[in-house]
Amino acid sequence: MSSIDTDVLVVGAGAAGLCAAISAAPRRVLVVCADDPRAASSTALAQGGIAAPLGAGDSVRSQWADTLTAGCHTSDRRAALRVIRAAGEAVRFLTRVGVRFDRGESGWRMHLEAGHSHARVLHAEGDRTGSAILAALLAHVAGCEHIELLSGLRVAALLEGQDGGIAGALGFDREGGAVRIGARETVLATGGLGGLFPFTTNGHHANGDGLAMALSRGARVAGLEFIQFHPTALKTSEDPVPLLTEALRGAGAFLLDARGNRLMKGAHPLGDLAPRDVVARAVWERGLQGEGVWLDATAVFGSEHAGEFPLALHTCRSHGLDPAREPLPITAAAHYHMGGIVVDALGRTDLPGLWACGEVASTGMHGANRLASNSLLEAVVCGRTVGESLARSSPVRRVPRAKPLTPGDASIDPHGGGVRLRAIMGRCMGPLREGGELQSGLRELTALRESLAPEALTARQRLDLSIAMVQAALSRRESRGAHWRSDFPHRDPAADAR
Repeated sequence: MSSIDTDVLVVGAGAAGLCAAISAAPRRVLVVCADDPRAASSTALAQGGIAAPLGAGDSVRSQWADTLTAGCHTSDRRAALRVIRAAGEAVRFLTRVGVRFDRGESGWRMHLEAGHSHARVLHAEGDRTGSAILAALLAHVAGCEHIELLSGLRVAALLEGQDGGIAGALGFDREGGAVRIGARETVLATGGLGGLFPFTTNGHHANGDGLAMALSRGARVAGLEFIQFHPTALKTSEDPVPLLTEALRGAGAFLLDARGNRLMKGAHPLGDLAPRDVVARAVWERGLQGEGVWLDATAVFGSEHAGEFPLALHTCRSHGLDPAREPLPITAAAHYHMGGIVVDALGRTDLPGLWACGEVASTGMHGANRLASNSLLEAVVCGRTVGESLARSSPVRRVPRAKPLTPGDASIDPHGGGVRLRAIMGRCMGPLREGGELQSGLRELTALRESLAPEALTARQRLDLSIAMVQAALSRRESRGAHWRSDFPHRDPAADAR
């Protein structure tokens, strides 16, 4: 086994991890990721943009109110306000590192997305916002002397320190060789867990591994049952399925059922701009009934707005579809996890030496349902907060236990546990849930875990996480946001955030 020693270890090279690394100067930072960051980051796939209350007539209070409404009385009000107040500085920071947000004749070009009361979503390079942000951050990191970026190293476990905290991580290189990384501080910025589901917009890296590793070490977690499904993924045989940004509906696209009727008409006061959980359930329910759903964006792509969505246009054409002439077949797909590792206002977990930011963390901002385009905002703001906190703190020497974990084989297939795990999670943990199906899924997942060899570390951790998610869904005997129980269809006011 080879060894690396560093001051700060950041696991993950998306927006959150890179912002943390940049802001941690002058501390020495090693950023590791399993693949080229442009292929191993959810940031690169983000189309919609970053939400910020910078437009005329908009305000921090307005975006805060929209965030709390989307969160269904479950958001941490102070956490949400803290992040949104920092939105302006987050946009200025990104501009300083080279992101060129789209502009119109009168300033920022703002887009309207579902759940927002104002057009406040900034794009860069049209609907390629995430890749534009990631490219600028990577270029900036390349010039930071305090940062080393190491791709091709998959972290599989956290190393326990002699003080009970976290003293680094165990990883595997591309050849399968074990690498022990000792660190004074470890930051998890590993993204989400869409790869645990059969249909997802997330890349192959998003299997919940950061959350699963922290859970295995006893870190406090929350909101595991809150998985947001994107309502408009292009229905193809691809894995992951291509995303069609919600900004298309903000620009005038709408959903149609198999008979050509408006799917969301009368289903919600906001119609096609209803919160994601509402639209995703409507799409998913038709799918369960064997019916198709389509996104009619012909008016958008047949107008001057077509140039604002180059990625969506390319995606459709690459699948033989002309969005200016025909409606597009869609499906709901696992997209974003609102839960995660519980962190405080600085990004610290309850394990000494372990921090988290981005989708893997639970700041409390999103509650039961994330407001569209708040994720990139949270990633940048909270990533910078973690880095700035590390920069202000004094290094603490952490020593791993004498016998660190060294499994013989921590590899499984790249989709988070194989076809069986994904099928079980899709059946029982989709946008519509029911107690009997959850119990059946729990039994199947438990049996699958018991069949694993002792050295199958990654598979075991992912199954433990999946089991915990199903248990959380069973325990929440109500419907709230992205968690919808057909056997408990009403919200329980007693469970509202206080």
